[in-house]
Amino acid sequence: MKIAIPGGTGQVGTLLARAFHKDGHEVIVFGRHPPKPVPWRVEQWNPARVTEWSDKLEGLDVVINLAGRSVNCRYTRKNREEIIESRVESVRAVGQAISNAKCPPAKWFQASTATIYAHTYGAPNDEVSGVIGGTELDVPDTWRFSIDVATAWERAFDEIPAPGTRKVKLRSVMTMSPDSGGIFDTLLALVRRGLGGKSGDGRQYVSWIHEADFIRAINFLIERDDIDGAVNLAGPNPLPNCEFMADLRRAWGTKIGLPSAKWMLDIGAVLLRTETELILKSRRVIPGRLLREGFSFTYPDWPEAARELCERWKANHHRPLP
Repeated sequence: MKIAIPGGTGQVGTLLARAFHKDGHEVIVFGRHPPKPVPWRVEQWNPARVTEWSDKLEGLDVVINLAGRSVNCRYTRKNREEIIESRVESVRAVGQAISNAKCPPAKWFQASTATIYAHTYGAPNDEVSGVIGGTELDVPDTWRFSIDVATAWERAFDEIPAPGTRKVKLRSVMTMSPDSGGIFDTLLALVRRGLGGKSGDGRQYVSWIHEADFIRAINFLIERDDIDGAVNLAGPNPLPNCEFMADLRRAWGTKIGLPSAKWMLDIGAVLLRTETELILKSRRVIPGRLLREGFSFTYPDWPEAARELCERWKANHHRPLP
């Protein structure tokens, strides 16, 4: 296959490009800044200059648009504007290129986020019965902003006519891989330093997916021409933060994990220039459509996934296993 990944120089894009390249597919990654040397093709792009790169989408099998400014920052007015504009701009740019193509890509997978669902400790959110967030009581304004980002992202995607291209919205949760700089690497760093206890009251649900299942799910969706619209890319068994961190500590082989009270997280978020929503919002998301369509997870449960990830992290960092 011929596959383009706009915004594919980050963690998730690298996971996909690496897997596609390994399987022998032709991969083009579009990024604003050149990454470290990689074995697949990388092109610099500017979404505002569609004519400079649109011809590279001609005749492709799949476009997977991941472009958008990182949300791992303080939600200042300027950052909020850049976060939303970068997503909407990239969607419209890719849409314009596809609409103008003589031979448009067969499939367009557009990144979205499972953060679109409401903060909840109750019933899990799937694509059919899930509650879109934004109207919850007693949640910070920053949490509502994340919903604004997700809905603006998806609305821009839905508004673009692409009759010759199958469109899929990827409502992804945290993708866990042992790569440096990823979310698993960050969480494991806390555990390794004895700080991997519960965050806040620990009741908030953590939704996650192992990188192997994330890649397999993308390939599953590529092969299935009858699936379009929103798809949750999440493992089937989210669990409360306190259990999630306890399982990670056991997988690493340590019992010590100092908890972080909400006030500590508030201070830490300011110092690290980020937001506590990334930690404290309860995301209880399940992959309803994938399960109904017969997708089988290699790592459906966090304890097994955490053990496998810890072992590969140690191997990648040349640490002997305990």
